[in-house]
Amino acid sequence: MTSPLQQKIKITGPSIITANRTWDGAVIYRTGAKSWSDELSDAAIVRTADEARALLSEALADDLGAIGPYIAPVEVGADGAVKPGNMREHIRLTGASIALPAQA
Repeated sequence: MTSPLQQKIKITGPSIITANRTWDGAVIYRTGAKSWSDELSDAAIVRTADEARALLSEALADDLGAIGPYIAPVEVGADGAVKPGNMREHIRLTGASIALPAQA
């Protein structure tokens, strides 16, 4: 398998680095302060492949705090609000897109 850093990174718009927290599996986002946050609004936004590669590299080095970091698209509104850029990230942020049966 090819390392994420060796893969050709193609950025077509604003992107972030996301992963899962190691101790509870929560969705987290890489911040500009080289830490992790569970708030999408705290995520560092990159716009070029070089910026994404650098942010991903530092996120991969932080294997104690996060597992499986990768680049994900986001949308940035005119007011600066950050929203998931695709269905997968929307589901990771908000939960299932269908009603789940109640637990017995």
